[in-house]
Amino acid sequence: MRAESGTEAASEAPATAARALDALVARGQSLAVAESLTGGLVAGALTGVPGASRAFRGSVTAYATQLKRDVLGVDGPLLDARGAVDAEVARQMAHGVRRVLGAHWGIATTGVAGPDPQDGQPVGTVFVAAAGPGGADAVLRLALDGDRERIRRDTVVAVLRLLVSELTENAAAQDTEQRGEF
Repeated sequence: MRAESGTEAASEAPATAARALDALVARGQSLAVAESLTGGLVAGALTGVPGASRAFRGSVTAYATQLKRDVLGVDGPLLDARGAVDAEVARQMAHGVRRVLGAHWGIATTGVAGPDPQDGQPVGTVFVAAAGPGGADAVLRLALDGDRERIRRDTVVAVLRLLVSELTENAAAQDTEQRGEF
């Protein structure tokens, strides 16, 4: 992820949240969020947009590893083997929140905001994921710099950017398939 000042990341979150919600509304689709290290910041960015309720269903803040397993359905042996800071955990969180909250799309954040490493991962290691209809599925590994607050803010922007990218690419792929092009 490119380096940004904390002010740039903070100002980008509302605009990116608005773009994501506009794209969801245009498609008649909904969104659910699973958050760990961001602790509700993604949901806050989304609900800060007027009219968010047209597409945003809700969120689960699964900060504790046990909640990732028990509420979101993340595989217990996976959590035992790799810990919560893992690409597949992020993917399963996104799919799980999508299922639990009955949304078309699910996005998820998991990682290490600090001050200490976790699960053998250094501070700034973050995974964001998006899961949607038609098998849409993407996970990004981020290596973020800065203090705890900056890492959390940058994660919010990253997961919202990923969602916008998936919505845009997924829409283009659906248009191509409907026209019979491959």
